[in-house]
Amino acid sequence: MELLRFATAGSVDDGKSTLIGRLLFDSKSIFEDQLESVERVSRQRGDEYTDLALLTDGLRAEREQGITIDVAYRYFATPARKFIIADTPGHVQYTRNMVTGNSTADLTLVLVDARKGIVEQTRRHAFLASLLRVPHLLLCVNKMDLVDYDREVFDAIREEFADFASRLELSDLSFIPISALCGDNVVQRSANMPWYEGASLLHHLEQVYISSDRNLIDPRLPVQWVVRPKANRHHDYRGYAGRVAGGVFRPGDEVMVLPSGLTTTVSAIDSYEEELEEAYPPMSVTVRLADDVDISRGDLICRPMNQPTVGQDLDAMVAWMGERTIQPGDFFQLKHTTRWVRAVVRDLHYRLDVNTLHRDESASRLGLNDVGRITFRVTQPLFYDSYRRNRTTGSFILADEATNVTVGAGMLLGPD
Repeated sequence: MELLRFATAGSVDDGKSTLIGRLLFDSKSIFEDQLESVERVSRQRGDEYTDLALLTDGLRAEREQGITIDVAYRYFATPARKFIIADTPGHVQYTRNMVTGNSTADLTLVLVDARKGIVEQTRRHAFLASLLRVPHLLLCVNKMDLVDYDREVFDAIREEFADFASRLELSDLSFIPISALCGDNVVQRSANMPWYEGASLLHHLEQVYISSDRNLIDPRLPVQWVVRPKANRHHDYRGYAGRVAGGVFRPGDEVMVLPSGLTTTVSAIDSYEEELEEAYPPMSVTVRLADDVDISRGDLICRPMNQPTVGQDLDAMVAWMGERTIQPGDFFQLKHTTRWVRAVVRDLHYRLDVNTLHRDESASRLGLNDVGRITFRVTQPLFYDSYRRNRTTGSFILADEATNVTVGAGMLLGPD
């Protein structure tokens, strides 16, 4: 069954957690004891209704303040598709959490309060979804019940957002008017908005086409592990395990191993249960090769006539998540696919204002939640594609050398 990963985003109190709670409740994806716990906590708080937001706001601080702080992941399934939801926080100081939740998303669901319209955080989250190349963006205008389900309110918000989105790189943009609290257009079409002729939220999530979103043109397999079973009956077995990052691999294909540049052919592809006729993203497989080639963790298997860029100077857009600033001359550990290298900041080209899209070329450093364009120099050549072409081989993370804490996420720029 196909899997859809989607993340929620939006400003504070737009109803993200309530929407996910309603989606889980109306699709009958929660257990009775979960519902009983939420009902009990709602009564203890003095709420006059069952607060479905408590299904995702799991931290004590979140429940006490009525806000989302951490990224909460929830899982559910319908007969049509499986889902992983990342409920991301709306506060500006938790933008880094929003970046984390959307980095692997197939779709970003941005909520807007129908009474407030488009606000700064709406534009910020839409821009970050565009920067992270999330293939599908869905704007849900929530709390339509508080504006008497007025079509003109929905149309005005849709037009304003569409105008802003025209300056972003979005391949698919959709709009749905909803009420998460009342359940309008969440799982079932609402009788309160007969003027809306589109699908409900759940139907849209079930039907949005994602099969072509991943790169199936450029074969890429970063090697995670060399498999050498110790059992005697497998003494001749040597496989190279990893998650396919792009393209399609089949037995008989000629492949090249980087950085050695040696070529061989694929003799077999194994999954946990059986041999496969082909492997494609995001499958995790073990590839066996016809020849004994020196391969280790961090190497890349590709096609001889379709190789990635190889280089040590990396030009990237960086979303900064660290408490301390980043500036030219700073050193970090950089993780790209399965490879760790040391990196130094050579140049900061500009800091980007995510609300106005203005480039501040006078900026000398990036602070927490800033986004900017940076050039790095790494100690060993990396094998990469531009982020626009491949979200896996075109991305990296930065870690503090002293603490090993993740402090930044990068999206590589390139000629393609």
